[in-house]
Amino acid sequence: MAPVKLIISWDIVQDREQEYFEFLIREFLPGMQKLGFELSDAWATVFGNEPQILVGAVLPSLEQANDLLASSDWISLHNRLLDYVESYSQKLVSARGGFQF
Repeated sequence: MAPVKLIISWDIVQDREQEYFEFLIREFLPGMQKLGFELSDAWATVFGNEPQILVGAVLPSLEQANDLLASSDWISLHNRLLDYVESYSQKLVSARGGFQF
């Protein structure tokens, strides 16, 4: 079983920044860890046309990743994130060291 990385990115909805950051710190990131994601990256774009936020999380295998992403707990957490973000994107890739996007 080869580890995989979930790479998710988004832009913060304008005028919801404060609520977004509170949700991210208090619920979203701890919720990801509780579900079994091993957070590996968090990046913010300050200049350019790339997504504002990129987060990477590692899981032990593709099968476990797919099971987790189909779980009601993840779907609930993910849907709450969508209240604060736009241009959301996610993908699974083979995990390797260093920055991946």
